[in-house]
Amino acid sequence: MSVIANIAVGLVALLHVYFMVLEMFFWDKPLGMRVFSLQPEFAKATRVLAANQGLYNGFLVAGLIWGLTQGPAGHQIQIFFLLCVIVAGIFGALTASRRILWIQAMPATLAFVLVTLS
Repeated sequence: MSVIANIAVGLVALLHVYFMVLEMFFWDKPLGMRVFSLQPEFAKATRVLAANQGLYNGFLVAGLIWGLTQGPAGHQIQIFFLLCVIVAGIFGALTASRRILWIQAMPATLAFVLVTLS
C-alpha cells in the first residue's frame, strides 16, 4: 500500500508542477489561455497574479516531494501538504470553477486516503 500511496502523492506533485508552469510561464500564452479559457486582455492584466498563484503551487510541490523523500517518517508531511491541496481545491471550486474540485481536490483526496491507510 505504501508504494501505491507514494505514487499517488507523486502524481499530485506532478499535477501541481504542471499548474505551476502554466500559471507562472504560460498564463498569457496560447497554451495557458486555452487551458484556463482566458481572453488575451484578461490574461495580460492578471499574469502577475497568476505567477504568484503558480509560486504557491510550487511550494505545494516542494512539500509533497519533501514528504516523499523522508520515507515513512514523511507521512505527516505528506498529509499536511495534501490537506493544503484539498482545501485549496475546495476553495477554488467554490470561488472560481467547479472543475477545480475534480482536477485538484479529488486526486489529493485519493492520495490522502492512501497515505493515511499505509
